Amino acid sequence: MSPKVSRRRAGLVIILVTAVLVAFGVRLIDVQLVSASTINADAESKRGVSSTIFSERGSIIDKNGEILADSADRFDLTVAPANVDEFDRKGDDGKTTTVSRDQALGEIAAITGQQQAELIGVIDGALAIDPESNFAYLSRGLELAAYQKVRALEIPWIYPKREAARVYPNGQVAGNLTGFLGADGEPLAGLEYSENQCLAGVDGEETYERSADNVRIPGTEVTLTEAKQGGTLKLTVDADLQYYALQVLAQQVTAMGGQWGHVIVQEVDTGKVLAAADYPSVDPNDPGATATEDRGSRAFTAPYEPGSTMKALTAAMVFDKGLSTPGEQFTVPGRFEQTDVSFGDDWAHGDERWTAAGIMTRSSNIGIALMGQRLSAGERYDYMLDFGLNADTEAGFLGEEAGTVRPYDEWDPQTNYATMFGQGLQVTAPQMASAYQTIANGGQRLPVQLVEGCETEDGFVPTEPGEARQVVSAKAATDTLTLLEATAQSGSLANEVAIPGYRVGIKTGTAEVSDGQGQYVAGSFMTSMAGVAPIDDPKYVVTVSIMNPTTMRGSAATAPAWHDVMAYVLQSNRVAPSPSPWPTIPTTF
Repeated sequence: MSPKVSRRRAGLVIILVTAVLVAFGVRLIDVQLVSASTINADAESKRGVSSTIFSERGSIIDKNGEILADSADRFDLTVAPANVDEFDRKGDDGKTTTVSRDQALGEIAAITGQQQAELIGVIDGALAIDPESNFAYLSRGLELAAYQKVRALEIPWIYPKREAARVYPNGQVAGNLTGFLGADGEPLAGLEYSENQCLAGVDGEETYERSADNVRIPGTEVTLTEAKQGGTLKLTVDADLQYYALQVLAQQVTAMGGQWGHVIVQEVDTGKVLAAADYPSVDPNDPGATATEDRGSRAFTAPYEPGSTMKALTAAMVFDKGLSTPGEQFTVPGRFEQTDVSFGDDWAHGDERWTAAGIMTRSSNIGIALMGQRLSAGERYDYMLDFGLNADTEAGFLGEEAGTVRPYDEWDPQTNYATMFGQGLQVTAPQMASAYQTIANGGQRLPVQLVEGCETEDGFVPTEPGEARQVVSAKAATDTLTLLEATAQSGSLANEVAIPGYRVGIKTGTAEVSDGQGQYVAGSFMTSMAGVAPIDDPKYVVTVSIMNPTTMRGSAATAPAWHDVMAYVLQSNRVAPSPSPWPTIPTTF
């Protein structure tokens, strides 16, 4: 090859290399300067976008699995009509197919119960008005299951919008316990609030890439966090019993012209609360329709002076110390007089010859004082605390009050005696029910339990309510039950509380209402009844209280409700009738 040809070829190579370098340089300038903003925008549009994987709030159920509160979250399907188009879908076999717009809309319609033509009309109608339309509803109010089916279609231009909702199928039944949620889905009251750790779900998160027109790119989804569904809160309450107790209570409060009332049913050998009914009560589906003061549970949150229902506890204390027996004979004067102390019974009488059982049957303040004074104030105070007074119960209900039992060294002489018959101290309904459960259970107090436990994805977590404790001896408890049975046998309400086939025991109570400032509200009374059945094999405790009955002032106002609720719980649980013969308990001598 001649030198001249070699030089020509070398020059050609140099020219080509120079041209390539110039081309690269021009492109580099275009990328870095001229088209930088366009390229950056396109890259930005393809970056990962976060999306929520929705969880669901757990249910509240009764002891038998009946739903008291349930999630009803609804989902709206939205689209940007301008972006609705065909897309590629990768099948399980790895093959990619193109899904047309109308086919995708037909798949959605098959799940939502709509017609394909209806959804096509939504898109076409929006585009006819605005070719760049970026918002329209395809479907509204879908349940979670339907939404999840739509989501599984992996249609890139579907965007869900969640509307939180909660339903309470039984309305007012247990509404006082379940509480309710706010419009934003946040718990505001009751077990919804206090047990939120169990009930609340935790939303998950995923990312996906989107195209320049903001449409999800199929197959780019990456789950960062799985959604965790809320747990199921199981209560000890029996919904059927709760319903019945509420109906009976509502009828009796209304008939007696009372302001409000509550019923507690507690299982003796477990301490579990089977019913805790309040009237008036809130319908958590529409809490705004109920007065603010009626939206919770006064049974747990409104302490009251128990009146003569306290006498059973005083008797149990005395019996536990071996200082009396049910048959001990007392001559009870018409007035109790000591230094700085003076009180009588609710009716005038001269000297009466009553046994201890007779003192309970006649509900004599003087008689129970003769028994109770055999104990020191400190001893009785310690017993009260052991019975569970002056402390929240183990139920841990939101806003629960502890009641008030002031230290015994703060009692004046009158208060020292008044506490023996239920004045000068305050209790809640679950506390008093628990005290009677203790007496019915051989003197052993079991923790008050309202929540059975929480069922989560990881299994059932039972509630640990606490430890049992022996408050009085089994003999003292049995002797106290004898006094309660005597009251049911020959007291003034014997006919009203009798349940054919069953031995029952009761104690009534009527107490003035404290104004919280050391005085009593004139003309205001709380009437109560607490009782146990069957006495021969105690299964249940029922307490009923009504605030300010006007038609009938005394404890007789509560008798019909107590009778009906106790009869229902015995019969619905098929408790065997009490065997004969039944004892005759002497009350006089």
